Amino acid sequence: MSTRGHPTRRTVLTSGAGIAALSVIGAPAIVYGQSDVIRIGHLTPRTGFLGPLGEYAVMGVTLAVEEVNAAGGVLGRKLELLAEDSVNPSTAATKAERMIEREKVAAILGEISSASGLSISQVAGRNKTLFIQTGCNSDELRGKSCNRYMFHIEGANTMYVKAVGQALLLENMVKGKKWFGLTADYAFGHDLLRVTKKFAQENGGSFVGDELVPTDATDFSPFILKIRQARPDLVVSNLAGNQITNFIKQYSEYNLPFPIAGGGFDTAAAWGAPDSFAGIWPCIWHHTVASPSAQKFTDAFTKRWGKPPENQAWGDYLSVKVLAQAMAETKSTDSTALVKHLESGAKFDVMKGREGYFRNWDHQLIAEMYSIRPKPKNQQKDKWDILALGPAVPASGQDLEIIAPTKEENACTFPA
Repeated sequence: MSTRGHPTRRTVLTSGAGIAALSVIGAPAIVYGQSDVIRIGHLTPRTGFLGPLGEYAVMGVTLAVEEVNAAGGVLGRKLELLAEDSVNPSTAATKAERMIEREKVAAILGEISSASGLSISQVAGRNKTLFIQTGCNSDELRGKSCNRYMFHIEGANTMYVKAVGQALLLENMVKGKKWFGLTADYAFGHDLLRVTKKFAQENGGSFVGDELVPTDATDFSPFILKIRQARPDLVVSNLAGNQITNFIKQYSEYNLPFPIAGGGFDTAAAWGAPDSFAGIWPCIWHHTVASPSAQKFTDAFTKRWGKPPENQAWGDYLSVKVLAQAMAETKSTDSTALVKHLESGAKFDVMKGREGYFRNWDHQLIAEMYSIRPKPKNQQKDKWDILALGPAVPASGQDLEIIAPTKEENACTFPA
């Protein structure tokens, strides 16, 4: 079965042996006739500019299902994962509806595109089915488009900007500085640009230019020439997926003196441009996080897939572990019961220095973040070890919520 095709049903596992036999990620074995299982839907882009991140998402969720099943499953039942390419918002909605109505999944996990995440959440909300999204950053999904049945493992754009912003403030790259932004021309990018401008203005910075970049753009030279003409103090990336990699590679060829930073970031972008990577970026998770559970996950992932986990793999892996724990603690697979439990302040090991929890009013996972920058070449252990992780934000002893959107910044009202 092709990993790029879109069959009516793509089923990943009910037994660890079944998945272990796969030679290609995303080409799962079909297992029929198993009624005593808990079905989980997984949607994420596997094609297009977000496809490289989606591949890590599939690896992460697959490993987590294998581990849960190897440990006996949940409530005495094995997990069955139905994993498909979300493709685009309309296709994602169609597949989510089919998974819920025909396949009878207990929950849907995944997604990276904020636009597709919104369409899935609307289907999940209508059907009162839990949706744990793992890669959608738009503040709007936690604000005016929030949904009682949608929870957010991925950080909001505000959290990313505030995390990297702490490092930029320490290096005097905000107050009195002129910023130039490059922004992915879709929902995520527009939202990130709004949040980035707000942070700059509140801290004494300003924008001297910002350019919208089509998501299918591969040639960044016209934008780089505008940067050269503007002569900013800082170039700010509000790009996404392989846009970041392409921009970093091409920007380095021009040898411009203007430093760069990012409001959004995935480790795969740096891995795709190891010799060109530069700047300061926010980071929600990295495989060098020193907590015992983080290293256990990194070791298991590396053994399973032959390379360390990217942050998107962390998010999708964690979504399965959160769901399994919530089901075990409620002794239920009912979405309404799970929603109430997740809103109750239940704590989860999120593979960082401190436990995390979901806020009851916008369903954002509250946990530490980091900043990240290139590691000196003489300190790199291998081709994956090219990034230096900064200290946790918020710092030890600070309230975890200080980097999250406030009710005033991003109001969310769930229907009664």
